[in-house]
Amino acid sequence: MNKKTIIGIAVGIGILALLVIVSYAGSPKSSDSTASTSSGQPAEKIEVVHFHATQQCWSCVTVGEYALKTIKERFPEEYKNGTIVFLDINGELPINEDIVMKYQARSSSLFVNAITAGNDNIHEDATVWRLVSNEQQYMDYFEAELKKQLGER
Repeated sequence: MNKKTIIGIAVGIGILALLVIVSYAGSPKSSDSTASTSSGQPAEKIEVVHFHATQQCWSCVTVGEYALKTIKERFPEEYKNGTIVFLDINGELPINEDIVMKYQARSSSLFVNAITAGNDNIHEDATVWRLVSNEQQYMDYFEAELKKQLGER
């Protein structure tokens, strides 16, 4: 294959991935905001889980990078003490099958699990995809969402 063919295939795959993400973001299990946990109690622990494929486009990589950057820079103590955990999971690897099933991840996605009294409160955050082209907006949004889960306003 020549270089133009490879670039054309890569662009096509990227467009297809974005269409899947946009259509998936509207599915019932997806959420555009992280409200408080179902119990109304602050989370004792938060798992932020970035699912991706082996081959990732720019936006798929960036969603995970910005999430981790937000956690490390704006929640350093919570990250250090394990209150907020970040997991970067390749959903295509057989070893990750159990966690993919637990979160019901189907494609590149970012999930937040606000654990309260040992109970999972898992939801997908689709808003991050709309903010991926603006790092500051992404980080401000995601910080506010994690603060809600921690009971901070």
